[in-house]
Amino acid sequence: QAQLIVIQCTKRELLRINDRPITLSVFFRSEGRYPEREQWTRQMDFIMSCVGFAVGLGNVWRFPYLCYKNGGGVFLIPYLIIGVVGGIPIFFLEIALGQFMKAGSINVWNIAPLFKGLGYASMVIVFFCNTYYIMVLAWAFYYFIKSFNATLPWSTCDNPWNTPSCIEIFHHEDCLNGTIGNTTYGNMTCEELADGRSPIIEFWENKVLNISQGLDYPGSINWELLLCLAAVWVMVYFCVWKGVKSTGKIVYFTATFPYVVLIILLVRGVTLPGAYDGIMYYIKPDWSKLGEVWIDAGTQIFFSYAIGLGALTALGSYNRFNNDCYKDAFMLALINSGTSFFAGFVVFAILGFMANEQGVDISQVAETGPGLAFIAYPKAVTLMPMPPVWAALFFFMLLVLGLDSQFVGVEGFVTGILDLFPGKYYMRYKREISVAICCLMCFIIDLSMVTQGGMYVFQLFDYYSASGMTLLWQAFWECIVVSWVYGADRFMDDIARMIGYRPFPWMKWCWSFITPCVCIGIFLFHLFNYKPLTYNNTYVYPWWGEVIGWCMALMSMLCIPVSVLYKLCRATGTFKEVSINIILCSLPTWVAASLAVRALGQ
Repeated sequence: QAQLIVIQCTKRELLRINDRPITLSVFFRSEGRYPEREQWTRQMDFIMSCVGFAVGLGNVWRFPYLCYKNGGGVFLIPYLIIGVVGGIPIFFLEIALGQFMKAGSINVWNIAPLFKGLGYASMVIVFFCNTYYIMVLAWAFYYFIKSFNATLPWSTCDNPWNTPSCIEIFHHEDCLNGTIGNTTYGNMTCEELADGRSPIIEFWENKVLNISQGLDYPGSINWELLLCLAAVWVMVYFCVWKGVKSTGKIVYFTATFPYVVLIILLVRGVTLPGAYDGIMYYIKPDWSKLGEVWIDAGTQIFFSYAIGLGALTALGSYNRFNNDCYKDAFMLALINSGTSFFAGFVVFAILGFMANEQGVDISQVAETGPGLAFIAYPKAVTLMPMPPVWAALFFFMLLVLGLDSQFVGVEGFVTGILDLFPGKYYMRYKREISVAICCLMCFIIDLSMVTQGGMYVFQLFDYYSASGMTLLWQAFWECIVVSWVYGADRFMDDIARMIGYRPFPWMKWCWSFITPCVCIGIFLFHLFNYKPLTYNNTYVYPWWGEVIGWCMALMSMLCIPVSVLYKLCRATGTFKEVSINIILCSLPTWVAASLAVRALGQ
């Protein structure tokens, strides 16, 4: 039932082994056993999906803090430079690979089967990321539900979870001109005020997390949080189960709604007292830090561009063959970085207001990560008129902002799995069942994160499994394999066949030299400056916790060398014969992918 096509290829055209013609048999998929790959209904579906995936919580809670910490406007200089030499080239490489091969994160590496471990490594990383990232959505959903109260539960100290140290209003400025031990505010001395705890911190630690003493004390399950987690996983499942036809429609809301809320929050934020000081604190350049910020800038680029996860490859595989992914890559990178910069104005306008109300310096209220989302901002809304409205709006934005990143990550993982079972096997593994199994597996692992020790488990996943080191390692090998194993010039020719013109040679230079050097440089810096994981700078993880963390990191990083050694050990013959055989084994798949779609005019 398949059509046989015989191709005559010469040394210069394909294999470059010898001058005699070589005959290759390429089998096109027949419609009866190999269903055509899905495609986006319109190209804007792809754009919105990439925006929804790459623009996530890190743009809102990580970039603004890094910008302020690293010299304000000065941070933009290394950020933009590393974006041009590192972020955009790999972002484009992953999308172009998927579009040309019409395959997910594993099968695209048929271009160099010796390094197919790259695909398995990305699957491990995205699986870990899907597992722990959704906990942020569960927390946001929990806060969103709690926002529908006339009095926000984190604004007062008269709740069952509060302690005697809880203080609603600090007024540190009243203690500045007096002696700490003697000056009083109300019925408390300044010394007691200094030791007080905010109701929002107690709500976060005592109610939401109900945190235990450490990783070795898992404690009981928080059933309210468990229900929120289950509800979010149900949302993710029904966003992904029908494939890109449904995903492409949902992202129109999930990718655009956060921008609407950010604009509303910015308009509200700039009208608050202290907002100007907060914004100036964010963008005022500190030129003395220009030499210190490059590592943070590079890490943020690779983190926020979602490089190395394989999801961009999966999204690109649903494109039309002739789609101009070169222009798409630049546009998406501009949207991503622009969103990060814009979100900083929103965040620091509100932090400036909060610092003004409390009479403290902005550095004392500036937070990053969950601290910004679940402590700093909830505290700020309690100082605004109609706090439940602003709280509900903010946490719904967080939920939507993370939801599209989550379900596109699941889509990328499922796509890679389904691509491993072509033909009649593909029909047996229905998408709905595959998505359900993926969600259920992640949900079972997530049960450890809704216990009293769940925050320690969450940090373990965040710090090791999908950390900067694993993504940098992945990005380094992607560049090396494409530019030096498959060939940068050959890949540029393949791209020209798709989009109708050759990209600027800068891309080839980056893949071959600049980007690998940037990746390995930042990777080595992280490795040599490794610090053991802590929680709140007080709790130090036990040695066995660090061992578990490094095992999660190595599960993805070792996929590449282990797969290379496995294939070499299984092969027979001399090293040259083995290398030629490995290349020949990949060519029918690679040629079929490119010629089939070209013949169909896609």
